[in-house]
Amino acid sequence: MSPFQYGVDFGLIGGIQAMIGFLRVFGYQDPKVVVGWNISAGRQQLISSLMTLGAVIASGLAGPLAWKAGRKSCIWAACLLCAVSDIIMMTTTSIGALYVGRLFNGLANGLFMTFSQLYIQECSPAEYRGLLLSAFQFWTSFGTLIGTIVDNFTAPLPGKVSYLIPLGLIYVVPFFIAIGLFFNPESPRWLMEKGKTEKAKKSLLSLRPNRDAVDAELFSIQEAIDEAKANSGKALFFEMFRGTDLRRTMLAVGAVNTQAASGAMFMIAYGTYFFEMAGVGKPFENSVALVTVGVFAIIVNTCIITRYGRRRVMLISGLILCAITMLIIAAVDTAAPNAESTKKLIVGISVIYILGYNGMISSYAWVSGGELPSQRLRSYTFGLAASVGFFGAWLATFTAPYFINPAAPNWGPKYGYTWVPSCLIAAVFVYFCLPEVKGRSLEEIDEMFAQRLPARKFRHYVCTGRAALESMKRAGSVSEDGEKWEHKDGTVETIERVFGDERGVAAVVETAVNVA
Repeated sequence: MSPFQYGVDFGLIGGIQAMIGFLRVFGYQDPKVVVGWNISAGRQQLISSLMTLGAVIASGLAGPLAWKAGRKSCIWAACLLCAVSDIIMMTTTSIGALYVGRLFNGLANGLFMTFSQLYIQECSPAEYRGLLLSAFQFWTSFGTLIGTIVDNFTAPLPGKVSYLIPLGLIYVVPFFIAIGLFFNPESPRWLMEKGKTEKAKKSLLSLRPNRDAVDAELFSIQEAIDEAKANSGKALFFEMFRGTDLRRTMLAVGAVNTQAASGAMFMIAYGTYFFEMAGVGKPFENSVALVTVGVFAIIVNTCIITRYGRRRVMLISGLILCAITMLIIAAVDTAAPNAESTKKLIVGISVIYILGYNGMISSYAWVSGGELPSQRLRSYTFGLAASVGFFGAWLATFTAPYFINPAAPNWGPKYGYTWVPSCLIAAVFVYFCLPEVKGRSLEEIDEMFAQRLPARKFRHYVCTGRAALESMKRAGSVSEDGEKWEHKDGTVETIERVFGDERGVAAVVETAVNVA
């Protein structure tokens, strides 16, 4: 429900900036635009970008907050901040107070997005982690769809009620989150880090159907924690920039920022306003259509993420497709800026862009950013990655009005030129730097980074540690007691008891390279 709340907020706020009732309070009359009312580029920049700036701050503090308070407490804090921000936004007619409300709302959304993803990364089985984080992105898009649909129906209402109804709905989701958290166990990995072994076991028992495998998984988690502690000091923040963790930090930050590099915030934050000011069709209905397409793309994405992995889909089908569509949008407007055929084509190409972004980039960016950090530093590294990612989103939302607002340079669709090189640079980064870790446990990922493998070798590397044995057990290749190995031809061979013997694990894996 946390990403759903984030999506609802984006959908609602993106639309109310194009409502006459909102523009009468916070904007000014402008006979030059189609609707007769406009809002200054400066106010538009702050209304949209302060929420993202708040998310930057909240995500940047994720490391120490997660270490001290855990995942659930931080999400409860987000619910409280969300309620406070909404009270401010609904009761004010002052632009300054609206800015404060948006900043508080950003702090809440930063906590929602960062800690809910940390929770999923740490609680989900390796084979389902990609699927669950893809579902996470589905809920973000579905929330945005609900927000845009609400805006579509309230926009024609007279006066302030047109935007007060959407703002009032922001209370609903945090209420259910706050209640639902009482029924969620805390992250077992965080509990183990805090030395609460029994609570961690109880938590993991409620999250795994196979109770017999819980002790082994807890042992793997503790082993990884002990190894990380043995090779590090106490200043966790600075450890992110040392040894192999420096590489993992740079990859996590780069992966999350492929979202900002795609230019998606331009479409998400200002889509309705852009269509309204450009006179492109029915702006609110256009936005609903775009978000609906995005939700459909996410549903398709959940069916392929566990099969085809992150790296190839994000690179080939996502970033390059976004670059091409942005180039077409800008080029057709340059060739015939005021033609009706151009406006229709822009809407059609925007649909393809959203398919590329939602179906092939958004999920993979957050998945990679969360699973690449080391276990001990995950909250710090992912918090930094999310913070830098939100900063990229803030930069996009802050600068976009300067280019698309009729009172500014008014580039309109030509703004797409800006994002073409950005998408291509991100694609090059993914190709050369981002490893494929589909289906790997977090402990297996630790082992591969410790071996200093180049990105291209991650996909086929055979792990030899305890985590590798557990993965083979889940696949049914090794018996539960670790004494029998089933070959591809169906024959079963008795082997040395390997549970707890790393040399034995290595020997088994060496004879089963293709299966692993």
